Amino acid sequence: MHDVHTSALVWLRRDLRCDDHAALFHALKSAKRVWCAFVFDTDILDALPRQDRRVAFIRESLVELDEALRALAQRSGAPSPALGGLIVRHGSSRLEIPKLAAELGVQAVYANHDDEPDALARDAQVRGRLSDIGAALYTLKDHVVFERNEVLTGNDTPYGVFTPYKNAWLKKLEPFYLQPYPVEKYAAHLAPLPASVCPSDLAHVPTLPDIGFESVGDLRVQPGMSGARALLDDFLGRIDQYDEARDFPAVKGPSYLSTHLRFGTVSIRELAALAWDRVQRGSEGARVWLSELVWRDFYHQILFHHPHVVGHAYKREYDRIKWVTGAKSDALFAAWCEGRTGYPLVDAAQRQLNQTGYMHNRLRMVTASFLIKDLGIDWRRGEAYFAEKLLDFDLAANNGGWQWAASSGCDAQPYFRIFNPISQSEKFDPAGKFIRRYVPELARLPDAALHAPWLARPADLAAADDVVIGRDYPQPIVQHDVARADTLARYAVVKEGKEGKAAAKG
Repeated sequence: MHDVHTSALVWLRRDLRCDDHAALFHALKSAKRVWCAFVFDTDILDALPRQDRRVAFIRESLVELDEALRALAQRSGAPSPALGGLIVRHGSSRLEIPKLAAELGVQAVYANHDDEPDALARDAQVRGRLSDIGAALYTLKDHVVFERNEVLTGNDTPYGVFTPYKNAWLKKLEPFYLQPYPVEKYAAHLAPLPASVCPSDLAHVPTLPDIGFESVGDLRVQPGMSGARALLDDFLGRIDQYDEARDFPAVKGPSYLSTHLRFGTVSIRELAALAWDRVQRGSEGARVWLSELVWRDFYHQILFHHPHVVGHAYKREYDRIKWVTGAKSDALFAAWCEGRTGYPLVDAAQRQLNQTGYMHNRLRMVTASFLIKDLGIDWRRGEAYFAEKLLDFDLAANNGGWQWAASSGCDAQPYFRIFNPISQSEKFDPAGKFIRRYVPELARLPDAALHAPWLARPADLAAADDVVIGRDYPQPIVQHDVARADTLARYAVVKEGKEGKAAAKG
């Protein structure tokens, strides 16, 4: 596939593992000496809060990856623990990767695709700088099963509707696409770390303070390949019930692998292969979970083909909507962010996010719908908040989810579909277990009163330690039925625009 080189560098980004790794495999196969590097990229990190769970997760995963690379080299027959270690830099990757390539004297840099618009621009700059020193940049598919132009319509255009995309995805799926890359086959080509690049034989991964960050305490998720493996092993024992358990936040239903997929500590090919095998054996849970993996591919190809979705509606006419602005919207937005809306399920979801960096997928839909269609606030504000808080933040999936909730995305819910936060609570947390965990001030209310506590009988409030709604827990910041009417009026501009276009064509 690529030229044979004397030496090469593997540039790790969102692929923090050393098994079933496209870039690492092709580098090892094509070059006699291979080094692996990761850059704590200041172009990304400088804008983040100094306590960031994602940076901590990356750092801990790199520590494990460094050890795993050394072990991989030793298993291949290398005598020294200096072989195969990870080179870690702190700075702009646009500068650090070409600089490191020059220091090592490599002829090629290998990396896996990253289709986010900023990443594509970064890679173009790096490719140009590498070319200036006589080195090439090779990038490969690794983060999804099918990417870019691999699944197209009969007219060779990208899909904009999920179901036909999924059908085409499944039709294209063959064992070839799920085969793991046998990295160990060429692991003997992992090279020792030069003293000029890494002064110590056992170069260390910098600590959080080394790169200007602070400890975040308990991550609440085990990082690295071992963390992914533990979660996967646990999930495989539950996967057959996934279809029944996935929507209930108080139940252990999801795989909880989203963060590991985001940072590539587990291979998407391995997950898809395991799911597909269970599907072939009749598992409905595995079929539904595989569909979630297809959604992930779908949103990634949407981002690649339609980069305008970063900052704009996929359906352009939805950019005409006039959102609530000013001091009132700022106060409503703050209440939503902090879990003070007066709707217990929404508040529990937001508090889970703030406390853990995770939010259950069903609740992401509920709380997004509430912000957009109950509070009338621009979906981009919610998207940005999730981008800051979610440990598993992925631009394609996050943007796709928010535009789905706003009805502005591809294959989104109709604009008149508005989640009722009370009925969602009654349906998906009927016993209030999840609400009680994150909204303890309501913990002693009976189940029936928990979903709309402002309607609770005085006797129920008195029995719950004399909880006073409006003092101990907020009154609802908006009336859902009124908000629904406002939303339908707000979205009318989209319908009018479509009718105007149709009339003009006629």
